[in-house]
Amino acid sequence: MDGLKYDDQVRDEIRQRLKIGKTDKINFISLAKYSKAVNVAGTYSKDKIALVLAEGEIVYGKGSPDQIGSDEYLALLRKLRTDKSVKAIVLRVNSPGGSSLASEIIWRELELIRKEGKKIVVSMGDVAASGGYYIACNADKIMVQPNTITGSIGVFSIVPDFSSFMNNKLGISFDRVKTGEYADMPSVTRALTENEKQFIQGQVDQIYLDFKTRVAEGRKKDINYIDSIAQGRVWTGKRAIQLGLADKIGGLEEAIAEAAKMAGVKEFKVRKYPEPKSILEYFMDKGSSDLASSTLQKELGVEEYQLFKRIKAMKAETGEIKSQLPFEFIIK
Repeated sequence: MDGLKYDDQVRDEIRQRLKIGKTDKINFISLAKYSKAVNVAGTYSKDKIALVLAEGEIVYGKGSPDQIGSDEYLALLRKLRTDKSVKAIVLRVNSPGGSSLASEIIWRELELIRKEGKKIVVSMGDVAASGGYYIACNADKIMVQPNTITGSIGVFSIVPDFSSFMNNKLGISFDRVKTGEYADMPSVTRALTENEKQFIQGQVDQIYLDFKTRVAEGRKKDINYIDSIAQGRVWTGKRAIQLGLADKIGGLEEAIAEAAKMAGVKEFKVRKYPEPKSILEYFMDKGSSDLASSTLQKELGVEEYQLFKRIKAMKAETGEIKSQLPFEFIIK
């Protein structure tokens, strides 16, 4: 419907495509009615299946509304672990990964839930890779879509050196006073020494080993086999089943039914977490964020704004060990 600007033009176009008369009524439905088309609420019961939505980048700390913050999810999962009315958990993962430390924190809390005897079923969306797979790998069952991007078992760390750029392009140089040899490590204003490179590489290697160990134990596979299908490679959901990284094809409704079956409950209600914000809270948060973004974009321009965001993210993540897809992609 490119080029349509006004409401009556849109309605006329819809009527034309539906092959109905210009005065015929269009059967519109509200978002509320549409959301009820897929019924995940279940029947009334004191027993609950907790549907935990884990969507966005995994970050250490609080995080933003469109991220998976380790603080928020740790508190949430701990609450579900101690809630006796929660009989099973469906973890809906749609994430390219992120912080290795945050992924480990969430993984551990999920492991404690399983030790309490509660079943966990993972339902993977478009993407459940790197840290997204890290938090999913110890579930009792993993369900995917045929084209889900999954796997990417690997970690990395980036420490950029902007010293030449700052000096040659901006005429800025840096002096430093420090109390120890490694007091200012990592720094984006100087190159790493060989000892510092080895230190960071050692951390990367250890966390990669931890990642492979988590997967091997969760999927009941030999760690050497996991290493053979790891090394940062990604797989489709269909291929992940063949490799043993997932169990079966299925959507969210199937995952909920599977969780209920494994928990041995027939009457239950589904409760979504994190609990949704009110419409007012949502638009206030989104509005303030959009205002800041639009102001910067207007001042810097589109290309410069994208560069600004990348530099800001790179600075914040300098030296952090990441379990994340090292690229961005758009699914159409």
